[in-house]
Amino acid sequence: MAEQIAEDRAARSRPVAVAIGLRPEPVHDVAVYAFEGMAPFELGVVVEVFGLARPELVGLLAAPWYGLKVCADRPGTELEAVGGFALTARHGLDDLAAADTVVVPGVRNAGSGDVPPALVAALRTAHERGARIVSICSGAFALAAAGLLDGREATTHWRYAELLQRRHPKVRVNPDVLYVDNGDVLTSAGSAAGIDLCLHLVRRDHGAKVANTVARRFVVAPHRDGGQAQFIEAAVRPVEEEDDGVARSMQWALDHLSEALTVSVLARAARMSDRSYLRHFTARNGTSPMRWVVTQRIAASLPLLESPDGTVEEIAAAVGFESAATFRHHFGRVMRTSPTAYRRSFGFGVA
Repeated sequence: MAEQIAEDRAARSRPVAVAIGLRPEPVHDVAVYAFEGMAPFELGVVVEVFGLARPELVGLLAAPWYGLKVCADRPGTELEAVGGFALTARHGLDDLAAADTVVVPGVRNAGSGDVPPALVAALRTAHERGARIVSICSGAFALAAAGLLDGREATTHWRYAELLQRRHPKVRVNPDVLYVDNGDVLTSAGSAAGIDLCLHLVRRDHGAKVANTVARRFVVAPHRDGGQAQFIEAAVRPVEEEDDGVARSMQWALDHLSEALTVSVLARAARMSDRSYLRHFTARNGTSPMRWVVTQRIAASLPLLESPDGTVEEIAAAVGFESAATFRHHFGRVMRTSPTAYRRSFGFGVA
């Protein structure tokens, strides 16, 4: 009986490894921090992306998938969550400090500035050993308290941005973007921006095809540029006739990315004047039409770069850039790397 109890405890202490066929290689450990009084959405996003069984990825992976550990200051202690329920984390901060990727989905009270010293120490330890450190929403306060954002650009939920800047003046807070990727340290805005950042991590680790497959099961857009604005004017409002025109023009543009697209061309597809189209498009999407077009062209180029077929010049033309130089410029701005470097990292079968 005692042996059975010991085996059960050992099984519970193991990370939740995603079942994708028979994969003997070690997983990439992701640790997410849970705390008393947390809002469950951000934690759920991390669990959904990194802890869900994904048989749909069999045959698509060229690197180990993820194992997930939910960690808390005191493992085994019941944690009350917003909404009237509780959860128990099986793992502690030692496991968090030892993970390959660490995600802090929030802090208990951003207004107070109190971040548990043990969490700060674990984040520093993880970073020093080369782990990737990620925050969602108010989790940026924990990364800032650990000194990991000093001298770097970072973001958080727009309502916390001024407070984060005031409390941590060495951080360059950008309140107008969805997420910021500094390589080893990444921050994102609130709630749904956490989905974008988690999918961005999957894209970095496994390429666009895998990220798109995960996004499809998630039923979300496969790619939103991290530089897209957080706040969209009148995000919830009655549907208007002109809004249908904007949506129609966006679908038309996706079907004609290889063609010359201008504001006037898109406005005609929406059956609107240029001025009215610009105003309604920006209000609806939080970005300009041409920036959106560039982002869609970059997204369309990713699976092409992952294939061994086609030169960078041919891919640039296929997705609508007027030259390879223009493609490289915009690709570097959006992806923080070059098309050639991306292909070298994620191009299956490409030397």
